Amino acid sequence: MASKQILIIEDEPEIAALQKTNLQRANFDAEIAGDGKSAFLSIKKTKPVLILLDLMLPDMSGLDICKKLKAQSDTSDIPIIVVSALGDESDIVSGLELGATDYVTKPFSPKVLLARVRAVLRRQESKSTNNIISLFGGDLVIDNDKHKVVCDGSVTHLTTTEYGILYYLARRPGFVRTREQIAQSTHGESSGFPSRTIDVHVTSLRKKLGTLASVVETVRGVGYRLNEADNQCE
Repeated sequence: MASKQILIIEDEPEIAALQKTNLQRANFDAEIAGDGKSAFLSIKKTKPVLILLDLMLPDMSGLDICKKLKAQSDTSDIPIIVVSALGDESDIVSGLELGATDYVTKPFSPKVLLARVRAVLRRQESKSTNNIISLFGGDLVIDNDKHKVVCDGSVTHLTTTEYGILYYLARRPGFVRTREQIAQSTHGESSGFPSRTIDVHVTSLRKKLGTLASVVETVRGVGYRLNEADNQCE
């Protein structure tokens, strides 16, 4: 179905064709856009459920595409997996800070990429109903039915991974979670998501929580926990 389309933004025909073939073999619908302009036209026509994004495109940077998509309310919720030959840590951090859900470096294993895709889509589809967590006297409310976070009375827009981290920690306030546990919770056990990038997502999450940034506590040498002081769960 077109409404379940995965968009591949990639200017190298062989790589794009490989991605599309593997997705189709796994019973996904997929379309290819070879540059930024055609990508935005495709997104406007049929909003994809996920985007595989190359960073080096002929007309604009993949990072600029990611930034623009995350800044627009109608596309900010589309998960983005960056698939790029730019594998330096600075490139990975830049992509994640702009809102990308995951980062896969070229050359990539088709099986690993497919596992990452499935993990992201599972998280999108597994939103529990009637699941509201209220913390700190109502200053922080997580509505998992609507996939919405309200902080100090205002809606806080989080990336898919940031939301997953916050929700995972909030389900059991005060319990310490390792980076590996958090990575598995947000991306699945078989995704191969590097646990070290959790720190990048937590830093971004804290910035978006504003005055409540300190509730996500670092446990040195272990991982993170949500401060359990004055919390109330429904």
